[in-house]
Amino acid sequence: MIYADVIIDISHEKLDRDFQYRVPEELVQAIKPGVVVTVPFGKGNTLRKGYVTGISGTAKYDASKLKEIRGVSTDSETTESRLIALAAWMKETYGSTMIQALKTVLPVKDKVRAKEKRLILFTGKKEEGQALLGKLEGSRFKARERFLRAILEAGSLDYTYASKELGAGISVLDFFEKKGLITIESQEMYRIPEGLGLVKENMELSLNQEQLLAAEQIFREWQEPDPRPALLFGVTGSGKTQVYMRLIQKVLEEGKQAIVLIPEIALTYQTVRRFYAMFGDKVSVLNSRLSQGERYDQFKRAKQGELQVMVGPRSALFTPFGRLRLIIIDEEHESSYKSENSPRYHARETAIHRAKLEGARVILGSATPSMEAYYRAKEGEYVLVKLEARFEERPLPRVSIIDMREQLKKGNRLALSLELREDLSQCLKKGEQAMLFLNRRGYAGFVSCRSCGHVMKCPHCDVSLSEHNGRKLICHYCGYETVKPDKCPVCSSPYIGGFKAGTQQIQQVVEKEFPEARVLRMDYDTTRAKGSYEKILAAFSRHEADILIGTQMIVKGHDFPDVTLVGILAADLSLNADDYRSGERTFQLLTQAVGRAGRGKKEGHALIQTYSPDHYSIQTAAKQDYEEFYQEEMGYRLLMDYPPAAHMMAVLGSSEDEKLLETAMHYLGLFTGKIYAGKDLHVIGPAPASVGKVKDVYRRVLYLKHENYDLLVRIKDRLEEYIEINSGFRKVNIQFDFS
Repeated sequence: MIYADVIIDISHEKLDRDFQYRVPEELVQAIKPGVVVTVPFGKGNTLRKGYVTGISGTAKYDASKLKEIRGVSTDSETTESRLIALAAWMKETYGSTMIQALKTVLPVKDKVRAKEKRLILFTGKKEEGQALLGKLEGSRFKARERFLRAILEAGSLDYTYASKELGAGISVLDFFEKKGLITIESQEMYRIPEGLGLVKENMELSLNQEQLLAAEQIFREWQEPDPRPALLFGVTGSGKTQVYMRLIQKVLEEGKQAIVLIPEIALTYQTVRRFYAMFGDKVSVLNSRLSQGERYDQFKRAKQGELQVMVGPRSALFTPFGRLRLIIIDEEHESSYKSENSPRYHARETAIHRAKLEGARVILGSATPSMEAYYRAKEGEYVLVKLEARFEERPLPRVSIIDMREQLKKGNRLALSLELREDLSQCLKKGEQAMLFLNRRGYAGFVSCRSCGHVMKCPHCDVSLSEHNGRKLICHYCGYETVKPDKCPVCSSPYIGGFKAGTQQIQQVVEKEFPEARVLRMDYDTTRAKGSYEKILAAFSRHEADILIGTQMIVKGHDFPDVTLVGILAADLSLNADDYRSGERTFQLLTQAVGRAGRGKKEGHALIQTYSPDHYSIQTAAKQDYEEFYQEEMGYRLLMDYPPAAHMMAVLGSSEDEKLLETAMHYLGLFTGKIYAGKDLHVIGPAPASVGKVKDVYRRVLYLKHENYDLLVRIKDRLEEYIEINSGFRKVNIQFDFS
């Protein structure tokens, strides 16, 4: 006997469970996750629509008491049912409730009123209207006369205009309606995201020989019975976007639809307008700055088939397209593709699974691919497609590494090195533009020596120790703890501490050193208002500023032809984050930042300021040599069993009761170690999370590492069962995070 788990009402907030039903023999072949079924529900056995979320050969309850599925929906498989199936997969893969997964894939569930436009149409005979106008001229009914003259001339009028400008109130309109001269209609209006302008420019798509070969290689893979995801690996400025547009063009010619994911940070007017210019009103966009009404309208247009391309962050992955053929993930290495809320899904794996459900293709693009994506490409799981030259054969920028330890010896205590100040001066004299990137990622907590650059690291986990109150240095992976030293253990220098400067301080230094320069700053504080992000970039693009200062949001996918100089300040900060990916993140950030220089016809120059000039991440970023970086980094991952050499699952616990949380996490570690002893499973922790307490809620984390991903999923399932039957976990929130 086969049994199906069925969700009855996905809109019911309190429904956090499914119900099990028997599957009759004649429906066994038709029943699968996501299928819409009809089932008896409640005491009266009222027939209700439900969604199958799982199949099992085992009954959870007394099989004789289980009700039977009555039928499968006569409609063909719907877009919504496939998204339900995707939610079921996410629940099982990442660990969450079904409701959490459903709310992720069906995000537009809030009731939003449709925006309507009311029109007044002249529907009578024109001769009759002209005769009536003659009678009204010179009469005391001035509003009737004004309105009738206007609608006879235009044929139709906006209701608001007629009311406010012509004084045509309800009594006036009622007069003409009763005479059968006008009708009033309501038309739904879509809220178009501000400032995006659906303008098609009849743009001709021009690809060079290398781009054409890349597109052809992908098209050949699409002809395979089971096409693999393609990793489009192109150096900065190689023109990956043109390849994307060629692929989308082919999909649209087939009458199909495409989703283009870009990091939220990169949702700029530049990126999005390229797609509008090419495909016009077939394109729409999602981002976090849209109102609920704007989001509602874009999803509604997609569901009704009025759109063919959706551009947006990871939430755009769940656009309800019924003819989805292509999913593109640009800058696939970006951490913003990983959800921080349950289910903690990654857009890359989730996109690949949705593509399987939809019969679609997946393209991953990056100049600095994630270790996981490149590893899978080298293993043959993905097809590797390369763009090795910049568009129009433009040279890569010249890169200089500035040792900030030497600057300290020369008496320069400013955040700008002597070399960077000189280059900025020359850049301004030539009328060119510069970008100063402050690498703030990973700055919080780590402690280093300002004289020799030595960073205090955990002896067990090869990540930096974070500073806490009471001069404590703690490892957020294993819990190792020590006291912050007064002197550097390497050079005995007393200059030990963290990085203090922010973008505002850098702006003050620049404006003092170069009072003639026009400076713009772009960070979280200056981009809070809706549209401010685009306004700053547009102003810089129009040459209304000479220098743009910002955090990582200024180095993502922007193309400014007049930027010839890029200064990277404090390159070490991300390098010393308490994360095993710190080397990878540093290489990616620096490579992307360097790639902003020299994208026009003028030669580019980038300066990397660092206290660790010999580190392989910085050396390889300066050379733009991904392959060398990958080989070096992979050696460390193999040594420490970090992904992609092995798989890792974080068990994240939080509670307002610190003692209860510590006890709960301790027992989860013991249970795991006992049940899976002898299976080469590495259990690390539990230890404090990187931020151990937020709003009076304590947080702890347990790490499990193993080469077999399926084993970690089975452990997750066992832990969920263990948590379910132990009442001590009722005041502890547990989440699972795979990497």
